Formats: sequence, C-alpha cells, structure tokens
Amino acid sequence: MTSPPASCTSRALLNTGWIFREGFDPAWITLPLPGGTVRLPHNAVDLPWNYGDETAHQKPFTYQRIFHWEDRFAGQEVALCFEGAMAATKIWVNGHLVADHPDGYTPFEARLTDHLIEGENLITIAIDGAENSDIPPFGGRIDYLTYAGIYRDVWLDVRPAITIENVKIEILDPMADTITAKVKVWLSNPQGKPVAGAILLDRLDKHGDPIGDPVGFPLISDEGEAELVLGAGFQRWSPNNPVLHTYQVTYKAEDGEDSLTLRLGIRKAEFRPDGFFLNEQPLKIMGLNRHQSFPHVGYALGPEAQAQDADVLKFELGCNLVRTSHYPQSKAFLDRCDEIGLLVFEEIPGWQHIGGEAFKDQSVKNVEAMIRRDWNHPSIVLWGVRINESPDDNAFYERTNAMARALDPTRQTGGVRCITDSQLLEDVYTMNDFVLGEEHLPEFLQSRINRPRTPLRDQREVTGLTEIVPYLVTEYNGHMYPTKIFDGEERQEEHVLRHLEVLDAAHADPHIAGSIGWCMVDYNTHADFGSGDRICYHGVMTMGRAPKFAAMAYASQGFSASERPILEPATHWSFGDRKVGGVFPLVILTNCDAVTFHYGHDEPLTFLPAFSRFPHLPHPPVIIEATDIPEDKRIVWGQSWRDGLFTGLVSGQTVIERRFVADPVPTALEIDVAPLIRTQDAYQDRMIRLTARDQAGNRLPFLMDQIAITVDGPAILQGPSTIPMIGGVAAFWVRVLGDEAVTVDMQTASGVFTPQKVSLNG
Repeated sequence: MTSPPASCTSRALLNTGWIFREGFDPAWITLPLPGGTVRLPHNAVDLPWNYGDETAHQKPFTYQRIFHWEDRFAGQEVALCFEGAMAATKIWVNGHLVADHPDGYTPFEARLTDHLIEGENLITIAIDGAENSDIPPFGGRIDYLTYAGIYRDVWLDVRPAITIENVKIEILDPMADTITAKVKVWLSNPQGKPVAGAILLDRLDKHGDPIGDPVGFPLISDEGEAELVLGAGFQRWSPNNPVLHTYQVTYKAEDGEDSLTLRLGIRKAEFRPDGFFLNEQPLKIMGLNRHQSFPHVGYALGPEAQAQDADVLKFELGCNLVRTSHYPQSKAFLDRCDEIGLLVFEEIPGWQHIGGEAFKDQSVKNVEAMIRRDWNHPSIVLWGVRINESPDDNAFYERTNAMARALDPTRQTGGVRCITDSQLLEDVYTMNDFVLGEEHLPEFLQSRINRPRTPLRDQREVTGLTEIVPYLVTEYNGHMYPTKIFDGEERQEEHVLRHLEVLDAAHADPHIAGSIGWCMVDYNTHADFGSGDRICYHGVMTMGRAPKFAAMAYASQGFSASERPILEPATHWSFGDRKVGGVFPLVILTNCDAVTFHYGHDEPLTFLPAFSRFPHLPHPPVIIEATDIPEDKRIVWGQSWRDGLFTGLVSGQTVIERRFVADPVPTALEIDVAPLIRTQDAYQDRMIRLTARDQAGNRLPFLMDQIAITVDGPAILQGPSTIPMIGGVAAFWVRVLGDEAVTVDMQTASGVFTPQKVSLNG
C-alpha cells in the first residue's frame, strides 16, 4: 500500500507498561505507583468458571503509566484513544483531568497535547466498576456481568493540527448502475486553525493502489458534505458475496494533510411488512444473540478472539445475523461481520431498567456514539435504540429514534421489548417472544395463558395493531429452558426441539422477518439469575464455544448438504441415560434427504425428514420413534447394548456417516486451533479447544477431567493454568505476542490421555 505522507496521523498500540492497582486514591493522580505492569486488554478481576463473586468487579481500580516525551510530539496533536473501558473512566495527565467517559462500551479519547512536558509524563486512569444508576445498563438488575477494566485496545495517536475525525459515506441508491454517495466529513481541529483544503476519495485495489482518478470537494470549515459520483461496476454486498470496496479519504491543504482508510459495502437492506429484503430479494433471518464475554477474563480478549466469534456464528452455526446483545461490541467483531457477510442488529446498552434524566441523556448519547462509530459497516442493518425489554416511555424513545434518524437515514430503527401492545415509535417492531414454554408456568398463572404449546404468537396479538408492520423476533427459548452440555439427552433433545419449533414458525409466517435465538453461548451472571452457580446456561454453545446439540439445529438449517453435510443424532448413545431406558424418540439433526440407521448387525432402516411436524424448515430433522423399529428388532431393557451406525443420504448416495459404540472409552484428546484471521495484529488471543473423544470419534459427554496448561514462548495464558473439562470439552485462550513460535503443552490430571502439544506460529 502507498505510504502515507509524514504529516498524516501516526497510530501505535499503547497496551504495555501499565501499572495496575485495586482501589483509587486521589493522591495517586500525581503520585507514581510502584508495582509490576499489566498488558491491555485487561480484566480487573479474573473470575472462576462458575461460582464467581460478581461484586469483585463493582469497585474502583487504577491504571497508571509513565509516558515519555518524544521530539516528534512537538507541534503535533497527541491523544490516547480508548476503544472501551468499563465502566466510568477518568483520565489525568500530570495532574490535569483530560477525559471523563461515563460509558463502558463506546470509544473515547484523552487529548494530551496541552499538558505534556519534556521528560516523564504521568498518566493516571481511574476505572469505576460500580453499577452506577446514571449509566446504562445499571440501576436495576441485569442478567449478565459487566467486567471492570480497560478491556479493549488503547492507541497513541500523533496527529497534525487538523485531521479527519470521522467520515460517513451514504449511498443514495444502492440498486443503481452508477453509484452516487453523500460524503460527510468531520475534522478534528482543537486549536481552531483556519480550514482551507479539499477532501479527496481514492478507490484502492487489493494492493492499496488507486483505481482511476480521485473524486472530492473543497472544505473550508470543520465539517462538510457533498454528493459525489463514485462510479459504476460495483458488486453488491450480501451474505453470499460480501464484497468490500476500499477507499482512502484524504484532507489535503497547503500546510499538511491527513488520511484514513475505510471499506464500503454497497447494499440495500429493508424490513417490510412482508419480511426482510436485502438488495430487493427476500431473506429469512436466522440468527443468535451474542454476549462479548469469555470465561475467566470477561470482556478482555482482543480483536482476534472477537473476530473468531463472528466466524463461529457464520461458518460453524450457519447463522446469517447476530444481535449485539445488549451493547455495541468490538470494532474487530463488526469488521469481521463485514468481511464474511454476517448481518448485524446493533443496540445501545441497557436491560429492562430506565433510569432518571441523567440515565436517559446518557442513552441518547450512546445512540449517537454507536452510530457515529459504526455507520460505515455494511453488515449493520438495524439500529437498536431502546433499552432491552424496557417499558414504554414515549418521550424518551422519541429522542433516541430522532437521534438515530438524524444521524443515519439509510437504516431503520428497532426497539426490543418483551411487552405486548407497546407503542411503535421505531421502524421495526422487534419482540422477545418467550411464549414457548409458558404452558409450564405455575397454575396460578395459567389463566392468563390458556393456550397449547405455541412456538410464536401472531404479530397482531403482540403489537395490538390491526395492520401488519415490519416485525422481527429478537429472542426466544433461553431462560425458558436452560440446558447444560452435560445434561441428560432427554433435556438436550427437548432443547433442540424448542429451537426447531421456533425456527419452523418463523419460516412459516411471511410477515416475520426472522428470528434471533437466545443465545449463542452460556455466560456468567449475577446471583439473581442463572443456575445458582453464576452461569446462565442459555446458549446453544458453552462459554468455551463448544456446541451443544442445539447448535446443530441452526447449522442443519443454515447449510445445504452440498456445502456442509450435517448428521447429528441428539443422543449420548447409552441405554440408561433416559428414564425407563433406550434412545427413542431419537431426533437427528440433518440437511440430508434421508438417514439410514443400523443397530448392531441388523439390516439398515431408512427414515425421511419429519416434514409433517416441521413443514416449513429448509431441512427438517429425522425423528425415529420406538414404534418405527420393527417389533422383533426393538431394544428393550436387559438386552445387550450394541453399536449404532447412521448414514446421511443425498440423491441416494452416502455423504456422511456417524458411528456410535456400545462401550465408549477415552481414546483421543482432540485439539482444535482455529486458523488465524487477523495476521496484521501485533498480538492475537488464540482459542484452543479440547474435546475428549471415544474410539468412534464421539464426544464423551460426561467426562469431567482437569487440564494442566503450560505455555512456552512469548505468550500469556489467559485465565488459570488448570481448567476443568465440562461435558468432555475444555477451552482456553493464549495471547500470542509477535511472530515467534509458542508451544502449548496440555496434560490431563487423570493421565487417561497422552499429553498433547500444539505450536502457535510454529
């Protein structure tokens, strides 16, 4: 790529050399603290896998750093740029307060320019992890944790006096042959210097070289806009073709210049009463909600781990959309969604509670900060401008909607609620519909339900409106049927069926844009929620990103058999795991045309997908009832338990097989290290997932061993050096620093598996 002029902004990570202390004393603002250093992103208090004390985060913490003057700072603007810190943050430089940011999820910066001295400079940062009622999402109860600390990257920017602060490229007609855009530019000009220059846009090829001549417009103030013809021949961005076009935007003046690079995706996204349309084509949304938390280290994993979650959603689970519940998430996560074609519903922080005027004012600011940060991401198709599951407050939500529409008229707004007959101020009625499972409510509540098992309600019952409106189901299942990866297979099977029933109902109704399940992964929580061990087991995956059977409910719908054949019988293949015994009814998650089943040496039986029960799913499961087995072949108590073999057929040909053994024994410890996504980063948080397998390659669902981990090389183990295997799986992250080889050794406490070794960067 063409090197930027010397006068352009210089940006470097400032993640090292930070002294960390629990607590805060005003004397520390000017008093250098002793102690060892930590590396950012950093979690103030690491928690155990479960039974952690959430109050350990709810207190003040201090970060401090000696910052040395460099000659290149002379005559330049110098700033620290924070991508995220939880929750209320104040920053002092040499005793001067330079930043005060009361939000845990949006970026902010501290201007150092006027307070730096030649020599040593002292930066002190106070982080308050308390659940301050003036700061969303706090003030009520929230069913997830917010982890104190500087948990995203910090950058040092050295800039000219006038620089580009932000750019918005607003495509006027994405479906036109020739693309015209309204380009808006904001300059950072803290010294108030006169502006006399031009904005130039260069389209770049994959090597970073310009394509054709630049387009632009003159700029004589700190902000400006113009309509520019970008040209013709652009491919449109979509989940199947996530093509991105790179532009270098330059402010050029006689006394200097500044530039930044951004990526565009040309697409039209619209929620209508008859569904969701992308580039004028209908697309049924099938997604999951995502929390950005990880075991032990909370939020404090870097861009690589964030990007990997996007890949899991798209390529492992087959989703086409993710909701960033319930706050703006990492830029790296959104960048990856752009790159792979994963749609995004992004929303402001909050959970059920609406606070006082200070809280509301901060929420409006959060809408602005979220949209200004993320408006160039083609993956984002909906702005969430309502506190999740909050009551109506028309005056408040008129303000959040007005802010979103003023900032970005190209996208619609949604506001997630769990109440019916809610005032629709947004463009899309977004609803958490937990009706499935309400039939099991206590008897004294049954009178209000009075309905059979129902996957989803008709939208008119929910909205109270006579007309059909744009409508999206944003949560279901979750707390209605929490399921652990080591639960018995009857519960696992019911978990699977509940997800399939909602997906089928969403596909059946053309007036539902789609459905977003609760949720991607289990997560740590407050004592008021979860299963008593401070975990909400609501995910289709564990906190360690290991799939439960329900994960394959999504993958079986998200992929065709030609893309990725799926064959996942929801069974542990043991006779005595269910009450009375046996494995029937047996739900087999698949995208194949048919499934054959061999039991022992019996002749195979062929079964077709359950179209009668799931008529609207792209790929219904195969369901085998006990009565589907010939009477003389049925499995009864006391018989010798035998092996099982399942094959998936497409056009009569076997495309996938699954074998189960009657006598599983620990045989192999499988190691999975995902391919590196962000090779350009200075460090990468790499996930290593371990799965205990039997002699047929199946996970051992009840194996609970301990894994001892040793890391050799320039790397940091994120979390404890000994971790449990839960349900036959374990996962941990290693922060790899640079390009040198890193070796990770893993050994089970039982010694049942041979010690394993994996090389990172080797």
